[in-house]
This record gives sequence, structure tokens and C-alpha cells, in this order.
Amino acid sequence: MEKTINIIIVDDHQMFLEGISALLENIEDFKIIETCENGKMVFPIIEQHSIDIIVTDINMPEMDGIELSKRIKQEYPDIKTLILSTHSDINMIQKCIKNGVDGYLLKNAEKEELITALKEIYKGEKYFSQSVKDDYMNSVFTKTKNKNSLIQLSRRELEVLKLITKEYTAQEIADKLFISQNTVNTHRKNLLSKLNAKNTAGLVMYAVQNGLLNED
Repeated sequence: MEKTINIIIVDDHQMFLEGISALLENIEDFKIIETCENGKMVFPIIEQHSIDIIVTDINMPEMDGIELSKRIKQEYPDIKTLILSTHSDINMIQKCIKNGVDGYLLKNAEKEELITALKEIYKGEKYFSQSVKDDYMNSVFTKTKNKNSLIQLSRRELEVLKLITKEYTAQEIADKLFISQNTVNTHRKNLLSKLNAKNTAGLVMYAVQNGLLNED
């Protein structure tokens, strides 16, 4: 990478702070600027340093990870946030998505996945680990699906939506469906509008909640 990624780690457990710092301190692309015990401690550091990513737990005193991410997105929209948590229930993930987190990993994730998540987030991508996606889907599918509540989508919109959830790029979707990339982008804009979603994560959430990933 051309630039070192400056990181703040936030967690109220000292052993976790030390552990994550130890994992990343020898990685060439990363620099741990500071570790904090709660969200409130982050803001004076941001005023003094150029920060790229905040890695944070959810449950903390003073200010939790969700409130921290919400404030960061409001006041410092260029800073990315990655949740590292033991929680993988649907309500927690939905709150995180709603408040603009850029990624979500479980604390038992492998070192390589953490590194991948940080690099993807730094590039402007969203990163939700497969285990989080699986737990999220399992939680959703335990609830009764109400097909009558589905927003009416065209056949092509459904095709595009399903490919988006499989992480195909716009060009890959265009190639697969034999349409132009501009047409794909138009369908994506229409989907965002119809489903009242702010980003790709919102589209994925809709597809998962309504069981579209299981349909042929």
C-alpha cells in the first residue's frame, strides 16, 4: 500500500487491546496510534492525529461502539469503523449497519481475516465476515417470512439484487446478464430507491430478511 493505515483500537478489556495491538504492530501497512477504553477517549486523539480506521468493541462504558460509530460518521465521515465483537445477533448487526459501520467481525476471527477486513475498509469497501453473514441469515430465517410485505421488483431488478448479494461487481453483473454496466448502475440506483436503502449493505439486508437468497 502507498500509505500506512493509522488505527485506533477501542475496547474496555486491556487484554484484548494488547492482543490486537500485538497482532498488528509488525504488519507493514498498519500503525496503532492509540488504544482506548471507551468511545469518548477517541475524540481528543482524532483532533491530534490523522486517523484512518477505528477498531471498536460494542459494549463499553461511557460510550459504546455503536454510538461511537454514529458520531464518527457524523463528525468525521472519512474515518472508517470496524466492529470487533462477540455478538452476532440480528438486532446488533442491524443497529451497526444503521449507524454506518464499515465492517463487522467476530472476535474469534483469524488474523488474516482481520488484516483483509482492514485493507478492504481502507479502500472504501464494506466488510462483513462470512460467519457474521451466516449468523445473520440463520437468525432471519427463523422468523416467518411475510411475502405480502415484499416490495414489487421487476425480474431484472431481482436478478441484479441477487448478484449484488453475491458480491459481484457492476461489470461482472453486466457480463453475466448481457447488459451494459450503465444499465446495472441504473438498476442499483432504482433498488436503493425502492428499498429505501442507503448502500449495498442495506440491499443485502433486504434480500436476507425476505429470503431472496434461497430462491431460484
